[in-house]
Amino acid sequence: MDTARKARPALNGVDTPTLFATLDAVKASPDLAKFQFRASNRWISGTHNRSVIRGFYGAGQEDTSRTEDFVYDADHPAVLVGHGRGPTPVEFLLHAIAACLTAGIANIAAARGVALHEVSSTVEGDIDLLGILGLSDRVRNGYEGIRVSFQIAGDAPPEVLRGLVDQSRARSAVYDVLTNGVPVTVEVAAG
Repeated sequence: MDTARKARPALNGVDTPTLFATLDAVKASPDLAKFQFRASNRWISGTHNRSVIRGFYGAGQEDTSRTEDFVYDADHPAVLVGHGRGPTPVEFLLHAIAACLTAGIANIAAARGVALHEVSSTVEGDIDLLGILGLSDRVRNGYEGIRVSFQIAGDAPPEVLRGLVDQSRARSAVYDVLTNGVPVTVEVAAG
């Protein structure tokens, strides 16, 4: 490993020595890169449902570091026959793209030695309900477009800061899923 890279201290809240050690470990043993994330969901009432996230498989083993569940309620607003007890599922998707890109920016900036002062974003997505409601076969069910707008400040020139966002987009798992799709299988046990 590069000595300057190894000696780099934590930056932007990112443990850069561990980040580089992880990169080196995965380079040496690519099977460590295989992860499986999981969530369970249960219907509560109407459009209100709850997801629980805790365990995952990664780095060659089942993770046991999380000691508490992450619990997320989802619902629709009243105008969409819900009770507003949580964000809609499509709003969670907006959160996912913003969170993934932001985390990537922090990691990439730390790896490149760029101190960040601010990273904030606004995400908007447009949906035409004619598709979801089954009123048009020509309108898709999901977002017609998503726009992410970043405000970023740090100890680097504007073109370097823009480059951090570009590199994060290029490596973002959520951006990849949204722009390239992914096979989804749905199984049903009815009784």
